[in-house]
Amino acid sequence: METSSEERPIIEIDDFSFSYNRGETDTLKNISVSCPEKKVTAFIGPSGCGKSTLLRSLNRINDLVDTACITNGQIRIMGQDINTPEVDPIELRKNVGMVFQKYNPFPKSIYDNVAYGLNLQGKQKQSDLDDAVEKSLRGAALWDEVKDRLKDSALGLSGGQQQRLCIARTIAVNPKIILMDEPCSALDPIATAHVEQLINTLKQEYTIVIVTHSMQQATRISDNTAFFYLGELIEFSPTKELFSNPKNKRTEDYVSGRFG
Repeated sequence: METSSEERPIIEIDDFSFSYNRGETDTLKNISVSCPEKKVTAFIGPSGCGKSTLLRSLNRINDLVDTACITNGQIRIMGQDINTPEVDPIELRKNVGMVFQKYNPFPKSIYDNVAYGLNLQGKQKQSDLDDAVEKSLRGAALWDEVKDRLKDSALGLSGGQQQRLCIARTIAVNPKIILMDEPCSALDPIATAHVEQLINTLKQEYTIVIVTHSMQQATRISDNTAFFYLGELIEFSPTKELFSNPKNKRTEDYVSGRFG
C-alpha cells in the first residue's frame, strides 16, 4: 500500500511483519506505509490490532521485551534499515524519541529530568545545559509554568505538566522523530487540549507518529491516518479523506462506530 502523500518520507515501512513467541502468531502482517517528514501520522484501530507494536518497532523498543520476537521486511528511517546489525539501538533512539501512554518523569528535579539525556551524551558545560533545558521546556510549552521551580521534584507537577515534561525531555536531545503511544489517555480534557496544541506546534520541527484510541483526536491533530485491524494495515490516507470518504468497508465501519 502506498502513501497518498507526496512529501518526502522520513519513515519507510516495507512489507514488515512482526511476531512474538518464536513466530507462532503474527502480530503484524506485511505492513507497507511511509510517513512524511514534519507531519503528524496517526495509527488508529481497535485494541490488539498491532498499532502500538508497530510504533515500538520504529525505535526498536520491542528489543527490550523478554519474549522472542521475529521480524521480516524492512523499516527504513532516513534511508537506513534500522534492523541491520550495524545499527546501534541507543543511537537510533536519540533520533527517534518516545513519549509513553503513562507519563513517566524520573524521581528527580524538573531541571534534571530535561537535562538527563544531555548529561548521558556528555554535554556537561553548565551554561549549555541551562540553555538547552530552557529551550526544551519552552518547546514543550512548560517554561512559564515551571521556570521558578526548576529544582523542585518533577513528581509534584500535575499529570498534564508531567506529560509535557516528558515531551521536553524527549526533544532536549534533538530527535528527528517523536513517537507517541496514546500520550493523552491518562489525562483530563484540559491537559489533553494542551498536549494536542503542543503537537500541532512541534510538527513544524519534528516528524510525529502517534497511536491514539480517540478518532476525534486523530481528526484534530493528524495529517495522515493509518487504520489497522487484526495486524493488517487496512487503509492509509490523508486524515480528512479517511474519515469523510473511506475506501475500505472495514474502515468505514470502524470510523462510523459500528465496531471497535
